[in-house]
Amino acid sequence: MSAGNDLPCIDFPQWSPENTRMSTPFPNDNGHTVTLAALRRYLLALFLFGLLGLVAELLLVKHTEDAWQWVPLLLILASLLVLGWHAADRRATSLRVFQGTMVLFLLSGVAGILLHYQGRAAFQLESTPTLSGLNLFWEAMQTQTPPALAPGVMIQMGFLGLLYTYRHPVLDDSTRKGTFNQRSMT
Repeated sequence: MSAGNDLPCIDFPQWSPENTRMSTPFPNDNGHTVTLAALRRYLLALFLFGLLGLVAELLLVKHTEDAWQWVPLLLILASLLVLGWHAADRRATSLRVFQGTMVLFLLSGVAGILLHYQGRAAFQLESTPTLSGLNLFWEAMQTQTPPALAPGVMIQMGFLGLLYTYRHPVLDDSTRKGTFNQRSMT
């Protein structure tokens, strides 16, 4: 018996020009589907847990003084409503609306960082009117209130939500078959 015959044969994924997807080296793809579904559920749980903490913090710091401060809270509410819709009707349309909501999370995070910086810079200019340029930027970024990068959490949550939808079976079926009537297992 040779050493070469004792080792199991492993087939590596192959790429074919006809099909841009790689074929799986495993005879049964069902295990991967189950694993991806579990990971998707964990991502969703992490997303929901993050929203819970974010809502708690926004309400504790009374992030409701003006219209702009309501944007993150309203987006969180919208994402929960869309996820409820998706739980009741697991179709591509609800998931596409969720993706749109996550893009709004990303945009609100960028806008929030800019608004927080403007508030901090204005406060610094009131106390030290001679500040400008890079000195103003550094002074504004080093103050404690409002935290300049805190809205970055909205960006993080937006990416986490988009990661949940990445290659989701509902979207994959609707894209491949051109229909939005396929139901998902997750």
